[in-house]
Amino acid sequence: MEATSSSTKQKPSAAKKPSGRTFTEAARRAQIVDAAIEVIADAGYAKASFARIARAAGLSSTGMISYHFAGKDDLMREVVAEVSRVADAYVRPRMEEQSGARARLRAFIEASVGLADAYPRHVPAMVDVLAHLRDDDPSRCEALGTLESATDIQVERMREAQRSGEFREFDPRVMAIAIRAAIDATVTRAVREPDFDAAAAGRELADLFDHATRRTER
Repeated sequence: MEATSSSTKQKPSAAKKPSGRTFTEAARRAQIVDAAIEVIADAGYAKASFARIARAAGLSSTGMISYHFAGKDDLMREVVAEVSRVADAYVRPRMEEQSGARARLRAFIEASVGLADAYPRHVPAMVDVLAHLRDDDPSRCEALGTLESATDIQVERMREAQRSGEFREFDPRVMAIAIRAAIDATVTRAVREPDFDAAAAGRELADLFDHATRRTER
């Protein structure tokens, strides 16, 4: 999937080949999704018409979009799914290459904030789409459920770090919620402020929560 953005930070993302779909069809769907992400980020959800998306994707007509997607809602669900895949592929490896709870927490925070810098169109597109989907939309529910599951995992990892003595005593769920809220607020700034230094903010945020969680010798 080739992004039409000129940004050197925007990387192509690979779409999975669903059962019964040819690689050519999967590649075309991915191209359309990437174009939709660009249009939503630049023009907003309300102006992300099939005509705009077709132009961004280099398609001669909107018919190709209608062939691959049942409608705008269907396309927007795939946008949410694609951004979620990109985020996971960016954050998870950076955490897994670290050893120790403190290093993994730092990697999680820095990567979560850095995602807005590495994929400047994906993050605002995701935020805008989720804001417009109905509360009962499956994609919105799935995305929010994924965040909740990630919080549950983080809570358990904090408890393990407390048992091992690496983290001090605190309420892990309160801490996990605070970390998530701080990341979301920082990413929102990164999306709204063109000159915002996401990498520096990520490091500062990581420092803050490292001090808040680690056990110190008395």
